[in-house]
Amino acid sequence: MSSGSTEALAGRRKFLGLAAAGAGGVLLAPGIHLIEVAQAATPEVTSKVRWGLLIDTTKCSSGCTDCISACNAENGLDPTPSPTSAQWIRKVEIKEIKTGRQASLPVMCQHCAEPPCVDVCPTGASFKRADGIVLVDRHACIGCRYCVMACPYKARSFVHEPLANQKPEVPRGKGCVEGCTLCVQRIDRGGTPACVEACDKAGHHAMLFGNLNDPDSAISKRVRELATRQLRADLKLDPGVRYLGL
Repeated sequence: MSSGSTEALAGRRKFLGLAAAGAGGVLLAPGIHLIEVAQAATPEVTSKVRWGLLIDTTKCSSGCTDCISACNAENGLDPTPSPTSAQWIRKVEIKEIKTGRQASLPVMCQHCAEPPCVDVCPTGASFKRADGIVLVDRHACIGCRYCVMACPYKARSFVHEPLANQKPEVPRGKGCVEGCTLCVQRIDRGGTPACVEACDKAGHHAMLFGNLNDPDSAISKRVRELATRQLRADLKLDPGVRYLGL
């Protein structure tokens, strides 16, 4: 091969390399590019871990929305939601008819071991990670809302309006379904969900996050020692969110 041909080939390779880098520069969301995603270190996700929440309803006050505010701020949700806005946590007030006893509790995606939202999704957009976190891939979601109908906890929201000022680590999109992710972006950095952090900072300590598969974790010990409940346990979905005091 002549030196001219060699130089031409090298030039073509350089051009293709720059073109590939340019494609990698396509903006996925504010502050996120394809090339950055490809180069990012992927944390290990294993079935040895099952993340869960324990919510003590005896410490959860009616009217307190600290967990909701923290969720909205962390994930870029509307702080003053309209009736059609997405909401990943909602407060539910319950009253026992016979005794009149009342309780207030946050309800979010329950991160079921057998999630019905995953079963009915026609595209695989709804999926469960090996560590038990149930998520939605917005790039695969077609907005059919089968998962919304299948969820017995009413924990899925449909995004009706265009979105602005999104959080780089929490990609969202109009026409997609979404719900609580347990702040997976925080978990993958070794942190805790924003709702739990906010509840602790406010001094309520009504939410405990941890690994349900670790018998020595604080959450596992409390679940073993105390009479906790799963919402709609009769459905045998094995939710990862447990409640105390119901």
